[in-house]
Amino acid sequence: MGTRLGELVERLGGQLMGDPNLEVIGIAPLTDAGVSHISFLSNSKLRTQAAHSQAAALILSGADDAVVGLAYGGARIVTPNPYAYFARAAQFFAAQGDVKPAPGIAPSASVAPGARIDPSAHVGPHVTIEDGVVIGAGVVIGAGCVIGRGAMIGAATHFFANVTFHARCQIGLRGVIHSGAVIGTDGFGFANEGGVYIKIPQTGRVLIGDDVDIGANTTIDRGALADTIIGDGVKLDNQIQIGHNCHIGDHTAMAGCVGVAGSAMIGKYCTFGGAAMVLGHLTIVDGVHVSSGSMVSGSILEPGQYAGFYPLAKKAEWEKSAAIVRNLSTLRDRIRVLEKTIKTLTNQEEK
Repeated sequence: MGTRLGELVERLGGQLMGDPNLEVIGIAPLTDAGVSHISFLSNSKLRTQAAHSQAAALILSGADDAVVGLAYGGARIVTPNPYAYFARAAQFFAAQGDVKPAPGIAPSASVAPGARIDPSAHVGPHVTIEDGVVIGAGVVIGAGCVIGRGAMIGAATHFFANVTFHARCQIGLRGVIHSGAVIGTDGFGFANEGGVYIKIPQTGRVLIGDDVDIGANTTIDRGALADTIIGDGVKLDNQIQIGHNCHIGDHTAMAGCVGVAGSAMIGKYCTFGGAAMVLGHLTIVDGVHVSSGSMVSGSILEPGQYAGFYPLAKKAEWEKSAAIVRNLSTLRDRIRVLEKTIKTLTNQEEK
């Protein structure tokens, strides 16, 4: 089924340059788009590629349209943020072909008598739901999930297959948790006495806000006494570890394999590149952006871009230091030449 460009713009906004009755069947990259697709240009370096695209229509900025518009023969949707527009358009097309699971509880699911499940929710095969669980309207619980005692799941949240959501944990509205994620495991808490480790009971919870996405095989530990908190709009990629008692601020995003040690306090609107590490008990303020592979070994109290393993510094400062390190061999040779010259001159003066 096709969608008229006019209908798409009515839903998502933007300025349409071209035939509103032109139909498109989906969205595709510039290089793969055919005459029935819509594509997007979010990187101005690809203007030439966009100009020669076979797509029926392009999503692009006003600045790019001024350059590409004349060369490209198709329709255009002009918008200030083409990448965000692409994301919403992709959601629209995905929803058209989406088959939502039917409401109801699979016969093989094990549901405790004290659980409260909204009639519009879907509970898949071999799911285990313990006593006191509350599941909201339109929730989807995929096959093999385990929902612990007293947990709460907000409306329109989707758990993919084999998610484990431990006792008393909570997630808000419209959340997404992908397969293999484990929420609410015990934090790594032990006291050492004479070389023997004594376990500290982990009695807190994990509290997750609205519109949170959690990737496959990501783990979030419950708090030791207080709660681990994941704010609204947080986006966590696959295979991330969040330690106990951490606080991740609203709309912070972390790429794959990030590790955050216990009791770290991370602000709002931060980003962490893949495999970045954050040591425990640190404070990171709002608007901090940590590059991939970086080690945060101390609190960051000023917004900005940071990079490096050791020592962590503002990105520009770290890059300057890295350039110096790369040139140390050359500098050493020049110093040796200068030392020989000085020695020669000194010997001549003494004679």
